[in-house]
Order: sequence, then C-alpha cells, then structure tokens
Amino acid sequence: MGSAVPTLALFALAALAEIAGCFAFWAWARMEKSALWLLPGLGCLVLFAWVLTRAESDFAGRAYAAYGGIYILCSLVWLWAVEGQVPGLRDLAGTALCLCGAALILSGARG
Repeated sequence: MGSAVPTLALFALAALAEIAGCFAFWAWARMEKSALWLLPGLGCLVLFAWVLTRAESDFAGRAYAAYGGIYILCSLVWLWAVEGQVPGLRDLAGTALCLCGAALILSGARG
C-alpha cells in the first residue's frame, strides 16, 4: 500500500460524506425535516461510495474494515460539532480501540 496519509484523508472524506448522507435521512425521519433533505443526502452517499473506492487497497473488505475506525472517529467529531453533544470517556476509549484496529489492518503483512 502507498502512503497512509492520502488513504487516511480519503477515509475521512468518505466518512464525512457517509455521515452527512445518513444524517439527512435521520433529519427527515426523526427530526421531521422536509423530504428535500433526502436529495443532498443521496448525493453524499454516492460521494461516500465513490471516495471509498479511491483508497489504495487490493481488497474491498480490507479497505472497509480499516475505514471503520476512521468512520467512528468522524462520527464522534460530528456528534460534537454538529449535534452539540460532547463525547464521553467511553466514547473516546472505544474510538481509540477502533483506531488501533484500523492501524493494525492498514499496516498488516500481506501474503
């Protein structure tokens, strides 16, 4: 695999797009926002899928597994920045554990 920084940047962009897309559906279904929220939500979900395919990986499953840790981190940033809820200690500890797993997957030997 090439440099980890571009891969991590792609994962972060993919996570932002996925979270924004899913949040648009959440806003429509749970917050009684207009169905028009679904249009940018769908666009964000398409962007998410496309960006994730740009990550350098020989196998989709490995890219998705490593992406999971970054997604969790970005979800907690979203929780704090957009929803105004400060993540708790367990949130942060769980995220650290997931990031260690993502790093292990990204750096693991290939055979």
